[in-house]
Amino acid sequence: MKVITGARGFIGSNLVEHLNKLGLKDLILVDEYQNSLKSPNIEALKYSVFIERKEFLTWFRTHADSVDFIFHLGARTDTSAQDIGVFDELNLNYSKALFGICTLHQIPLIYASSAATYGDGAYGYDDEMDISLLKPLNPYGQSKQDFDLWVLEQKNTPPFWVGLKFLNVYGKHEDHKNRMASVIYHAYKQIKETSEMKLFQSHRSDIQHGEQSRDFISVKDLMSICMFFYNNQKHSGIYNVGTGEARSFNDLVKAVFTALQLEANIQYIPTPEDIRDSYQYYTRAKMDKLKSIGFSKPFSSLEEGIEDYVKNYLSK
Repeated sequence: MKVITGARGFIGSNLVEHLNKLGLKDLILVDEYQNSLKSPNIEALKYSVFIERKEFLTWFRTHADSVDFIFHLGARTDTSAQDIGVFDELNLNYSKALFGICTLHQIPLIYASSAATYGDGAYGYDDEMDISLLKPLNPYGQSKQDFDLWVLEQKNTPPFWVGLKFLNVYGKHEDHKNRMASVIYHAYKQIKETSEMKLFQSHRSDIQHGEQSRDFISVKDLMSICMFFYNNQKHSGIYNVGTGEARSFNDLVKAVFTALQLEANIQYIPTPEDIRDSYQYYTRAKMDKLKSIGFSKPFSSLEEGIEDYVKNYLSK
């Protein structure tokens, strides 16, 4: 059986759906019971057992022989939250315990890291650099960084393990994420309601309003990377998950207007003060490491991904 933690969440539920399409239904789903907003993400999916997150490690220790692969995608992901204790509990210590069980029973593991570990991008977004130099800008990013560093220190590991540094992922099943949902999701909702889109102003003199740039990747393309590692368990390590291309928020919003067959109408507002100091103005993943081990599938362009997301999911 395969385990997916964070299975009711955005990326986790997309993975369960993808595995179902491949004919894999003997799945153990792990997540919290209480967040009912995430329930619709898996209600039509096929799986064997659903286990509450707090109960899973106890279950895993006594049922490890029945598990042949772990996708550890569950985490506290709010980048604006400041409760370091919660991040240490859910993103660091929980992940350490899971990694330890996988090591003891030699179970392959893919886990979610994050591009938030790169901080302000002063060292670039290079997954082949010395990651001990990185300085995340918030407790979420620090918790992911701390776990990555801990993993790299381990002499005993699972037979195969991969940490995936997700860049800016968008796609179906992110409805429950509220403030943390993708800009594409918020743009669609705001444009449908008001016929305009408000973007954050730039608070840097060298970057125009709306020209803040990100490496946006469709969750469908992310699934291709997950399955590449699932099918090629040879090169353990930490890898970027992006497209290798940075696109501006202006480009993104114009693509949403186009998908809705509307003229672009963009307004610019001040960036909220609680995130202004930690706001990233540019992200672009270096993807050479992934390509060097054989991943060659092309990524969707931002325009292609947005058109698919808007027309085949959001509009329905």
